[in-house]
Amino acid sequence: MKLLSQLRSPAVRDSLGIGVAVGAAGLAFGTAAVAAGLSPAQALFLSLFMFTGASQFALVGVIAGGGSLVAGALGALLLGARNTLYGLRLADVLGYRGARRALAAHGVIDETTAVTLVQPDRESARTAFMTTYVVLGGFWVATTLVGALATERVSDVDAFGLDAVGPAIFLGLLWPRLREGGPRTWLIAGLGAGSALAATPFLPPGVPVLLAASAALLSFVGVGDRAPEGVGACERSDGSHGSDASEGARP
Repeated sequence: MKLLSQLRSPAVRDSLGIGVAVGAAGLAFGTAAVAAGLSPAQALFLSLFMFTGASQFALVGVIAGGGSLVAGALGALLLGARNTLYGLRLADVLGYRGARRALAAHGVIDETTAVTLVQPDRESARTAFMTTYVVLGGFWVATTLVGALATERVSDVDAFGLDAVGPAIFLGLLWPRLREGGPRTWLIAGLGAGSALAATPFLPPGVPVLLAASAALLSFVGVGDRAPEGVGACERSDGSHGSDASEGARP
C-alpha cells in the first residue's frame, strides 16, 4: 500500500512527466553528435557518463565547428559548473551518505534539482530525485543511441541539414532562460555572444565559444546572497524551512 501511494504521489507524477519529456531530447543529441563526427558509441558514452545536456551539446558544437577537443571540454566544464552549486544545496536536502551520495552526485542536473527542491519533506524529495534521475537518465541514454544509429545510416548528413541540429537545440535550451531572466541574464548572454562574434575572425575554431562561456562566471558573483531562481526550499532534516520557498518551479 505504501508503494502504491508513492506511485500516485505528486512527486512521482511530476518526475515521470519531466523524465520522459526531457529524456526524449536525447534523440537530438545523438543526431548532433554523429553529425559532428562522433561515433554512436562515443555519443552513448557521453550521455551515460557525462549526463548533462547543455554541456554535451556545447562539446559537440565545438567539435562540429572544427574546434579542438580540449576547447570543447573546457567549455562544457564551465557550463556544468552550476551543477556543483546544485549539489551543495541538495546534499543537505537529500541527506545521502557514502556510496548513495556518490551515485546521487551523478544525477545532479537542472531537472532533478528543480523537482527535488519543491518537495515538502525529505522522503518526498528523495522519491522525486531518484524517480527523475532514473527515468530521465534511462530515456536520455536510450534515445541518444537511437538518434546516433539512425543518423549514422544517413549517407549525407549535410543534405538533411542535420549539422544544424546541435546549434538549434542549444538555442532552444537558452531561449526560455533569456525570456524569463532579468537584466543580469541578458547582460551575461550579450557579453558571451559579443565576445564570441568579435573573436571568431581572429581565433581558431572552438576558442571563441570557450571565451563566450567564460562570461557565465559573472553568474557566480553574489550567488551566496540569493537562492537559485525558480526553485523552493525543501524541508530540512531539522524540520526547518528556508525563506525562499516557492511553488511551480520548472526545470
